[in-house]
Amino acid sequence: MKTHYFALPILALAMTSGMAAELSPASRTEINALLNRLASSGCQFNRNGSWYNPVDARTHLARKLDYLIEKKQVENTEQFIDLAASASSSSGKNYQVRCGTQPAVASGVWLKGELQALRAGK
Repeated sequence: MKTHYFALPILALAMTSGMAAELSPASRTEINALLNRLASSGCQFNRNGSWYNPVDARTHLARKLDYLIEKKQVENTEQFIDLAASASSSSGKNYQVRCGTQPAVASGVWLKGELQALRAGK
């Protein structure tokens, strides 16, 4: 009997890609805290070429989070940032955050920095 070794990785991928991700209550709380930081930051949020106030940005990202939770595609805060809060799922354009007179930065970078501060208790 001839073994097809190339089929094993494909089978493994098929098995794992069908597994649903679950967001823990602790991660949901952490993401909500991160989104609240954004909402109260006073920073502007660029999405598809337009700037939005931080409260509107929070609302938009919360909707994207709800979608990922419904589809069971997010397990933790870092995944949320990477899958929902870094780029537009429709255009693929990166989101940006601009605080005061500082230059705009990639939203993923800004959010990961805020996540580190949040975890450090700052």
